[in-house]
This record gives sequence, structure tokens and C-alpha cells, in this order.
Amino acid sequence: MAKYMLVSFKTCPWVQRSAIILREKNCPFEFRHIESDNRPDWFLAISPHKKVPVLQVDDRITLFESSAINEYLDEVVPPQLHPADPIQRAINRAWTDYVPTFASSVTGCAYAATKEAYDAAVAKIPDAFDRLEKALEKQGSGPFFNGAKYSLVDAAYAPFLQRYFFLDRIHPLGQIEKFPRLKAWAEALMARPSTHSFPPAEFEEMYRQNIRRRGSYLSQFVEPAKAAAE
Repeated sequence: MAKYMLVSFKTCPWVQRSAIILREKNCPFEFRHIESDNRPDWFLAISPHKKVPVLQVDDRITLFESSAINEYLDEVVPPQLHPADPIQRAINRAWTDYVPTFASSVTGCAYAATKEAYDAAVAKIPDAFDRLEKALEKQGSGPFFNGAKYSLVDAAYAPFLQRYFFLDRIHPLGQIEKFPRLKAWAEALMARPSTHSFPPAEFEEMYRQNIRRRGSYLSQFVEPAKAAAE
């Protein structure tokens, strides 16, 4: 088996997508975390875009961009998570391509500087959720995007749905309850061990402290770590 090293910032959702795939495949890998504001020279030398994720294969080949990494892993490491049917596979890829838009709509409120900007960002969430709700209605009974079988689409959305729940617990958004299929899907993904790179409570606290450090509008609602733990 190839040797894999996945380079990450601790709370990066794009890296989390690739870590999920590796865990779903029970594939051993080294998870190496670096600081976003102190990127070491060895990392800059192997990352063409100077961004994470980077997957190094056998200490010599470097792959980058999470979708490309995940497609590669699905081709070379069993079991295959992509559907066997080419039409369903194309549908899955199309919905994976929607993730950046979905992510910016669903978590864009996190770093809004003012209440007005925050409210404008939150107003975008229902449209993004409605699109996924309609897609899930066409895809089957669940619990996952393709029904009973976990796929690359599930891994692609899980980090951003996780962050929605984090944000909702900082300052209630009250949106996902209006979309029952999406809510059930999100809860199934949160219950999946592969979703989590750290213990869930520990990771949520990391995310909350990131919000506090940013000093955004939402940061005023983040309780200090000691109070949140009591």
C-alpha cells in the first residue's frame, strides 16, 4: 500500500473532506498539521497553490485540491465510494462541484463584520438548503446522499454541515429544521465516526475560538472557553 501524508490546518474543512475519505477506506495516513500564518518552507515547496490540503504519496508525489485528491483516492484505494452507474456518478460530481457555493452561503455569516452583513449572509442559507433538500428528494430514502451507500458527496458536504451546527449553537440560525431530509442527512453524517478528525467537543471549541479571534459580529456571542465547558 502507498504511504500517504495529508497536510492540514487543524480546522480546515477542505482538508477534512480528504481525511474523511481516507478514514472511510480504513487507509492509514499521516495527518500533519501546520499553522496557516506560519507555513513552513517544506510545505511551500510541495504545495503549488501554497494552500491545504496537500496529499503526499510515497514521499515523492504531491497532489492538491480536495476534489482531485478524493477522486484519486477513490480510484486507487478500495472500496470505491463513487456509484458504479455513470449517470449517477456524473450527478454526484455535479453536486460536489456545488460545494463551494453551498459553503459560502451556509457558513458565510461566520466572519461577517457587522450585524447587517451577518443578516445578509444568513439570508442566503435557505436557498442553499432548499437546493440540497430537493436533490435529496430525488436521490432516495437515505440516510446518505445516494441512499444506503456512503459516497464522495457525503464526505464533501459533511464539514460544512458540521460548521452550520457549530454556528447554530453560537447564535441560533433556526434554518435546518425547515428542511427535514437535509436535517436527517446532516445528522447521519455527524453520527459517522469518519467525519471527525478530533473529538467533537474539542473540535467545536477550536472552531469557536477561531470565531473569537476573528473579531467578527458573531464573536460577541462566543462564550469564553471556561464558561462554555461548565
